[in-house]
Amino acid sequence: MSEFEILIPKLGESIQEATITKIFVKIGDTISEDDLLFEVATDKVDSEIPSPVSGTIKSINCKVDDLLAVGKIAMVIDLDGNSEKPADKVVPEVFATTMEENIPIAKLSELPLEKLVTTRFYSPLVKNMAKKEGILLEELEGVEGSGIGGRIQKNDLIKYIEGRGVKTANIPSQQNIGSAETKNEDLGVIQRPQVSISIGAEDTIMEMDRVRKLIARHMVMSKQTAPHVTSFVEADATEMVLWRNRNKDEFQSKYGEKLTFLPFFTEAVAKAITEYPMINSSVDGERIILRKRINVGIAVATNSGNLMVPVVKDADSKNLIGLTKDINQFAEAGRNEKLQPDSLQGGTFTITNFGSFGNTMGTPIINQPQVAILAIGTIEKKPAVIETVMGDAIVVRHKVFLSLSYDHRVVDGMLGGRFLRRIADLIEGFDPKRTV
Repeated sequence: MSEFEILIPKLGESIQEATITKIFVKIGDTISEDDLLFEVATDKVDSEIPSPVSGTIKSINCKVDDLLAVGKIAMVIDLDGNSEKPADKVVPEVFATTMEENIPIAKLSELPLEKLVTTRFYSPLVKNMAKKEGILLEELEGVEGSGIGGRIQKNDLIKYIEGRGVKTANIPSQQNIGSAETKNEDLGVIQRPQVSISIGAEDTIMEMDRVRKLIARHMVMSKQTAPHVTSFVEADATEMVLWRNRNKDEFQSKYGEKLTFLPFFTEAVAKAITEYPMINSSVDGERIILRKRINVGIAVATNSGNLMVPVVKDADSKNLIGLTKDINQFAEAGRNEKLQPDSLQGGTFTITNFGSFGNTMGTPIINQPQVAILAIGTIEKKPAVIETVMGDAIVVRHKVFLSLSYDHRVVDGMLGGRFLRRIADLIEGFDPKRTV
């Protein structure tokens, strides 16, 4: 009898485990290639896993809410199609090996999501201990580890918890009422007061879904990590707008793609990054990591009201046609939440389009670990003064506000201002004789 093992796939460079959120089949089901088997979730993306083969489900080695390591066997498919359904299938317990001991990964499914949203690796045992002691992620991030690369081991956390209890007992009962936050210098933990919210009988309470929780934590983390500065310019996009209006039908007929304004801005951003490479970097402690590849993330609103950021890889090497195809494909898949995990990885700069909602400008939050994000406002017709051979004249022009938020640890006002101005110059200098 020939069998095929379905493994938990690698869902990104830093992803080591994934949670089973849905199972679409049962033992004994006959499936065809590309039929959905199960859905997994990580701190970055939810992904449906299809079958690469046809056959009969022989065994299912997981259940909903199990946390499985990458490479673990989730299901086994009988390729001959003659597998019999057992009367009472027992799901085997899956273990993760850490440096301290073996513990069932399935037990970790109860961990709050904030324990998983981090660039630092924590073993399942450490996560479980932190949960039991009520240690939130931002506090855990400050714990010094004695393992390789500063990894926290069991003894490190035990020592910290013991010290934490002593320090907490010594905190004075009387706090400065006028202070917005207090800080325990020994622990390096900022303690913020809880905001009391009154709820009326007519109010509706809504639980955040998983993606909204991740977005919220990511945004808060970004503001706490990077000192944000936002600069603005107003660009004259008239030549670009007129060229697009003249050629959009021919472009769609020739290439089968709808031509929006976003590929033009992406093209300008990619070119500007080649001239100002420090924008294409990340901060690692006191080190700056310059990214070689220019991978531009495009923020996409989903039908569920959440946000996803698919990445146009090597945007500087693609022409207008290639950028348009990528952006349209990502926009469609993103709206329907069908993006593949790989399409959300590796971004080095992000663009968000406020203009699609009729907004003039905004101050976007940096998508960590990047150091800058560009927001595009709505393109509007405005009266503008231009110089002619006959003197100054007031004419109608297509104007757009561009806003750049950047991490002031790496990008100062001069670099941020010049980079943003360069994007505007590239838009204003659009070649009206460009061929389709």
